[in-house]
Amino acid sequence: MTRWAIDIDRDDITQAVVSDAPEQPLAEGEIEVAVELFAMTANNVTYAALGKPMGFLGPDAGYWDFFGDRGAPGRLPVWGFARVTRSTVPGLAEGEELYGYWPLASHAVLRPERVGAVGFVDAMPRRQALPAFYNRYQRVSALDDYDVADRDYWPVFRPLYLTGWLIADQLFDEQENLAQVIATAASSKTALGFAHAMREQTKRPLLIGLTSPGSAAFVAETGLYDRVVTYDAVGEIAIGGETALIDFAGNPAVAAEVAARLDESLTFAMGVGKTHWEATGEGPRMAFFFAPARIEKRGAEWGGDAFRAAIGESWGRFMRDVRDLTRLDRREGADGALVAYREAVTGTADPRASVIVAGLA
Repeated sequence: MTRWAIDIDRDDITQAVVSDAPEQPLAEGEIEVAVELFAMTANNVTYAALGKPMGFLGPDAGYWDFFGDRGAPGRLPVWGFARVTRSTVPGLAEGEELYGYWPLASHAVLRPERVGAVGFVDAMPRRQALPAFYNRYQRVSALDDYDVADRDYWPVFRPLYLTGWLIADQLFDEQENLAQVIATAASSKTALGFAHAMREQTKRPLLIGLTSPGSAAFVAETGLYDRVVTYDAVGEIAIGGETALIDFAGNPAVAAEVAARLDESLTFAMGVGKTHWEATGEGPRMAFFFAPARIEKRGAEWGGDAFRAAIGESWGRFMRDVRDLTRLDRREGADGALVAYREAVTGTADPRASVIVAGLA
């Protein structure tokens, strides 16, 4: 099947099937791209779990809204590379390679506006009320800090390392007296990026990785955390000094147990992801991290060039370490994409693997 899409049940994200996606005629001002390479990580599970409007992306917006109309099956957003296959837009020729946010499908249709040397913004009507950060597409030829040798790692880590770096930056900016930081879902790619960014600081708090028993060995092997604690051993976390909880798991029961253990020592809690998407219950009150807002803040304070330079330098150091942290696991086509999604959503993916999918097998 050369043209396909993965249809996901919006009410039960474990239900997903491959569907045929025939070529559609292009309207004036539109382009079609073939999605060549993308990643499948726990972050994509967060997108699915927050697919419906939940107030996070806006009062009436969710992650399903990027690539599907209400009432249609959910199309999961993924990060990666695509190539223009058809174009009615001057300045975007067939063969142009792009980096950005795509549907879990072999092809996508976009409506570029503000086309320039760096890239463009997708102006599809359904995306107008969604955060602009996700609507920007970059020409690969104009990507900052891109090295073709790192191509396979870009879809996996570039957006997630940026998120982790921004969280670490916010902690050092706003929480100066922390004695320790606890990261849940410590094996997730975003948490690994966060831990790497934290360890770059010469004066930093103790970093504790909270994870499942099955992932504990891998998390310890990364060397990114000062201590690894499993979810069934929260009572072993030391109490003393100001502590922050960075919650990548989104499991209210785990967060509540940590809060009960630390009591007044827990001075800051931030929600980041929903990798434990099936978990329910009441957890402690926490701020919710939103990367686009932090990018806007630092861009305004430092200026765009200084901000990009800081990210680029840190990213370069991470790229030198990434091959020791995970191994690449390459999948092919619709069937490969479906299996990768099912592994991610059921929590059976190997934490040591960085899963990438070639869209056109």
